[in-house]
Amino acid sequence: MHPTNNATPGAPAPEPEMPKDLELPADNTPPPKLINNPIKEYLSAFGVLGTAIGVALLLILFVFQSYQVSGPSMEQTLHDQDRLIVWKLQRSWSRITGHQYIPGRGDVVIFTESGLSEYGQEDTKQLIKRVIALPGERVVVKDNIITVYNKANPNGFQPDKTLPYGVNITEPAEQSVDRTIGKDELFVCGDNRTNSLDSRFFGPIKTNQIIGKLAVRVLPLSDAEKF
Repeated sequence: MHPTNNATPGAPAPEPEMPKDLELPADNTPPPKLINNPIKEYLSAFGVLGTAIGVALLLILFVFQSYQVSGPSMEQTLHDQDRLIVWKLQRSWSRITGHQYIPGRGDVVIFTESGLSEYGQEDTKQLIKRVIALPGERVVVKDNIITVYNKANPNGFQPDKTLPYGVNITEPAEQSVDRTIGKDELFVCGDNRTNSLDSRFFGPIKTNQIIGKLAVRVLPLSDAEKF
């Protein structure tokens, strides 16, 4: 028995079919060549780079920013040259919505303070301090003790002794203060009470002076910590 063959005897063998992706047009003209446009490629690359830079700037302006501690005023919590990440989103949102941003008691905040030349320092600086008293509260500093009075504590309480951060207060509070904090103000102090220029000297700060609050210490790595 012989294999079946449907080809007509004596007819020429059919030519193999050309793959469709290799077929030429009817007039046999070759397909158009792709032409690189270097100007377009450069513009595209610059566009991607510009977008990345823009996003980074927006994050720095409104979300978070890196800071470095200068000076000993927050020891033993923070030390000179510590590198920090400061969270700014809540403050940024308050500006957008027109609401007041009030951090929590015990939060460590970055703010801008002016009028410091009378204390022998640069007139306007960014400072880092801890929030001790909130709007509407009364603060008394006497006999090296800070006492805060409010509706919940009409007889007063000592945040340095009742809040966890108190373990880092290694020096006594100085100065004599008796002041009621305004509705848009905060009373702030450095943890190193004998070496800190803060609200005990220049008074309460305005809430709109705040840049952000401490989120993370990233350097040195051995002391990396979330706040």
